[in-house]
Amino acid sequence: MMELTASVPSRSLEVEIALSDGERVALLGPNGAGKSTTLDVIAGFLPASGSLLLDEVALDGAPAHRRPIGLLAQQPLLFPHLDALGNVAFPLEHRRGLGRREARRTALTQLADFGVEHLAGRRPAQLSGGQAQRVALARALAAEPRLLLLDEPLAALDVTAVPEMRRALRAAMEGRMGVIVTHDPLDALLLADRAIVLEHGRIVEDRPVVDVLTSPRSDFARALVAQSPWLAVADLDALRSRLA
Repeated sequence: MMELTASVPSRSLEVEIALSDGERVALLGPNGAGKSTTLDVIAGFLPASGSLLLDEVALDGAPAHRRPIGLLAQQPLLFPHLDALGNVAFPLEHRRGLGRREARRTALTQLADFGVEHLAGRRPAQLSGGQAQRVALARALAAEPRLLLLDEPLAALDVTAVPEMRRALRAAMEGRMGVIVTHDPLDALLLADRAIVLEHGRIVEDRPVVDVLTSPRSDFARALVAQSPWLAVADLDALRSRLA
């Protein structure tokens, strides 16, 4: 499980978030609400007062590369000088301590899991947006993280690439703890169990995602539902099952 208590006064952030094993939470809220800041605190990129426990191990002050956490951002952030295989092999060598040959063999399997093993020899500049995100996802999972952080990983993709990548993310997160930042209610519905709504650095709503999308209580959630009229007429549980 994960337990986070974090205070970042410079960002006006005060949050407490707990995840049980295998649970996935969507962070919703307007720009500047503190969603990405929360991910940065969990990942170890931003210092904060408070505590972070992952499987009852305190990670306070631990550097990012020492945390069993994977991050997939809006931009893939692949190493431009490495091909796809090298990008995925990197954490296998440097975080899991595998030898070069074993790391590359394992990396090829990881790429195959996401249907991009044929792109192993291509560098990031030779990949489409969807292809690069699949490679980035394979790299994020290569170190076998206990917790996966997703910071709007679908936002920069061409609309035609989104459904397939969403299915890949859902499969990758099966049985794994995850925190997903998104502005898309469909992403929240299909990728998360709970929805946490942040406004001005504070949690104003924390309920099952279907409940938040069908009976919103916060200003942001109400605005989100108003901008997505399909939420009012769709059977969200049936939609989630059909698109899973």
